[in-house]
Amino acid sequence: MDSLIHSLRNITIRRISVSEMDNNVYLLTSKASGAQLLIDAADDLAAIEKLLADAAADTAATPKLALVATTHQHWDHVRALQALVAATGVKTAAGTDDAPELPVPVDVLLDHGDVGNFDGFDVTAVHLRGHTPGSIALVYRDPDGPAHIFSGDSLFPGGVGNTQKDPERFAQLITDVSERLFAVYPDDTVVHPGHGKPTTLGAERPHLEEWRARGW
Repeated sequence: MDSLIHSLRNITIRRISVSEMDNNVYLLTSKASGAQLLIDAADDLAAIEKLLADAAADTAATPKLALVATTHQHWDHVRALQALVAATGVKTAAGTDDAPELPVPVDVLLDHGDVGNFDGFDVTAVHLRGHTPGSIALVYRDPDGPAHIFSGDSLFPGGVGNTQKDPERFAQLITDVSERLFAVYPDDTVVHPGHGKPTTLGAERPHLEEWRARGW
């Protein structure tokens, strides 16, 4: 099980990889309050419970899982969601247009620009249409360093997410990623995708027109 830790001024970001599809599960913990946001309860409840237990080291307070957010509706990103909600009673969030397809009721519907206020940090929802109708990225702006984008399956090292060779969906996704991420955030912004390793907007920016030209 691959793992990664970023210790920032106000929060700690932990990542684990689960399942045969190398799905990333992210956990943001406020150092001051212990408030936590989990992004994509993809699979393997036991691994997620260990992630939560390990994150107790990231705060002097008592850790409290405040919300689990789902970046998009695809089955490989929600396999542990129902079990996690049953085990913890945690509230759920997802993009408005994907929420009806999730295996649990969604408490918080996310639209473009919505800001989630946690005790000690905020995240902003960015609606990225194309991979699914309601895909969202979540952005944390670190006061001391680069922003961090949790992009789901909408942006990866080397390209945007799969749009099943549908030219309209691809055009929508490349446009949203260009206008809502690359045009807004600087090159040092860290991108944490739904699968695989992180990248930066600066590493990917020179290839945007190449992606657009190839159509995927």
